[in-house]
Amino acid sequence: MKRILKYVLILVVVLVLVIATYLFVTLRRSPAAQASVTIAGKTLTIQYHAPSVRGRQIFGDSGRLSKDPTYPVWRGGANAATSFHTDADLDIDGLAVPKGDYTIFVLVSDPENWQLIINKQTGQWGLTYHENMDLGRVKMTLSKPPAPIEVLKYELSDSGVNQATLRLEWENHIASVPIIVK
Repeated sequence: MKRILKYVLILVVVLVLVIATYLFVTLRRSPAAQASVTIAGKTLTIQYHAPSVRGRQIFGDSGRLSKDPTYPVWRGGANAATSFHTDADLDIDGLAVPKGDYTIFVLVSDPENWQLIINKQTGQWGLTYHENMDLGRVKMTLSKPPAPIEVLKYELSDSGVNQATLRLEWENHIASVPIIVK
C-alpha cells in the first residue's frame, strides 16, 4: 500500500510540474499587459495578454485567428478574455456604456471594417463568447502602420476635454474608437 501511495504522489508531482511549465511558457509567450488612462478623475483600464506575431499570418481567412472557435469574433488578445473597466459612464462612438466591468471582443470578418464589441460577461476564458451578452458594437477606424507590429498593444489616451481614444495595434492593423467620458 505504501508503495502505491508513493507512486501516486510521484505521478501527482510530475503532473503539477508539467502543468506549471506549460502555463509558464504559454503566459510568457503572451504576457499580461495593461492600458489605462484617467479622464476627469475617472479611470478606464484594459487588461489583456499580448501575443506576438512570430512570423505567422494573424488576420484573414487563413490566418491564425481563423482557427479559433469564436472566429470571426476575436478575443482581442490571448489567454483570458480582454477585460475593460470604466469608473465613468461612457459614450463609445455612439454606444452608451455604463460604468462597470466588461469584456472586449473584436469582429474581424472584414479586414477593412472591424467592430469593437463590448460584452457584459466577465471573467471568462478568451474563447468563450456569447453574443446575447453584447452590450453593443461600434465600427473601428482602421489604418496601416508604417511597419508590422510584432506584439499586440492597446492604448488608452487622453484626447481632450472628457475625451479619450482606445487604440489597438497588431500585425498590419491599427484600429481605434473615440470615447466620451460623461
